[in-house]
Amino acid sequence: MAHRTAPAPTAAEHPRTELPDLETMRVSVRHALVEGPQAEELMTLAETLRGHMRVLMPEVSELAARQPRNAMAAVGARAAIQEADRKLRVGDGGTQALRLALVQRLARCVDSLCRHYENLGGQA
Repeated sequence: MAHRTAPAPTAAEHPRTELPDLETMRVSVRHALVEGPQAEELMTLAETLRGHMRVLMPEVSELAARQPRNAMAAVGARAAIQEADRKLRVGDGGTQALRLALVQRLARCVDSLCRHYENLGGQA
């Protein structure tokens, strides 16, 4: 018997009640890229950044959909969403160096999504 999973709910099915907390997301990004997390923080920080990405991706997608299809801001935003989606599928890494590199990549994706959210007119 084949198992199926339900499709992810769309923004229209579950209207948001809160705006993305870009300030908190950027604190996580700074911690990952500037401050340098401790080894014991890497897995928690990776999950936090993934959570930020899961919040931002549908928001940015919705904002990009409101733009003309060939608008540069929308094209760039869709590319950032695709890149973030690829990063969400990457494993955690078997060594501390790989985990740190993953956290840094996730942080750059969160930063990019935050910028696209703002550039497309998202309210913070």
